[in-house]
Formats: sequence, structure tokens, C-alpha cells
Amino acid sequence: MNDERLIDVVDGLLPQTQCQECDFSACRPYAEAMLDKRASIDKCKPGGTETLMNLAQVLDVDPKPYLQTVIDQFRPASVVRIDLNVCIGCVKCIQACPVDAICGSAKHAHVVLEDVCTGCNLCIEPCPVDCIEVIPLEDKSVGDRNIAQQSKERFLQRNLRLKNKQSSKKTAFAKAKQLVSEEFL
Repeated sequence: MNDERLIDVVDGLLPQTQCQECDFSACRPYAEAMLDKRASIDKCKPGGTETLMNLAQVLDVDPKPYLQTVIDQFRPASVVRIDLNVCIGCVKCIQACPVDAICGSAKHAHVVLEDVCTGCNLCIEPCPVDCIEVIPLEDKSVGDRNIAQQSKERFLQRNLRLKNKQSSKKTAFAKAKQLVSEEFL
């Protein structure tokens, strides 16, 4: 199996919460780090023992030394909910959400799309009014491949949208700069 295919396989075993709790920017960079031996297989807090065992099997690593760490740090599936009576519409949570699970506009209360929320909790810290609550889920498994695939696709779409937006801004700035410089020639 070539390296890129193996990265895809390892990335596919991760829950795709994009929570950054593994100290990497997303699930795929963590998968790459495991293959490069820069990270151990016990860093995925929402993945739990199921993810650990799957990673150990694919990467041919003994899971036993990592098991207690995974059990101790495990974070069960959850979503977040915004208290609409407290939210000030600052949009910081929207900017932090890696899967565009938060809807709203500036100066208006925001809403979390709970069926899309990965429970990454990245929106909590930037909230200046502490209006975001973590809701544990009993019926949502981080091992659910359909949910993981949906989350990965939303993450990739968001990154593409942000990249295109940044590119459009650069293009507009370059055009404006050109117009200004032509004006003064």
C-alpha cells in the first residue's frame, strides 16, 4: 500500500471531529504524523478504545501500552448548544467551527446545527459571553463512519470556501493596488 493510500486509511479510522485535541490542526495531519512516527496512536480523545484498536491493527502496533491513556482521556460524543438569551452575535464561534455547524449573522443570536456538530468544542473558548453548553449524546457514536464522512466533507468544503475567499481578497487587493498606482502615474 502506498503512503498516500495508507494516510487515507488511517485518516478514515479517525472520528473526523477535527477537534485538535491530538495537538494537530485536524484529523489528517494527525494521521500523517502517526505514519511519520511523530505521534503515537493514543492522541484521539473522542476516538476511544475502538479507534485505538483499529489504528493499532492497521499500523501494526501493540495497543496495550496506550490503552490506559485512551481510557483516561476519552471524551464521549457530544454537541454544543448556544443559549439564545445570552448570545451577542459576535460570530467568533462561527469562525472557530471547523465544519460550519453554527449558523447566524453578526449581532444576532447563533444556532448550532446539532446533526452536523462534531462536538469538537472549538467554539467554546472564543465565546466572550460563555453562552455555549456541551450536551453529551447517548445515541451518536464517534465511530459512525457515515457521520465521520459527513464531517470530513463539511470540513474540506469549509477549507475550500475559506481558501477561495482568501484568494478573492488577494485578487481584489491586487486590482485595487494596480488601479491606485495607475492613477498616480
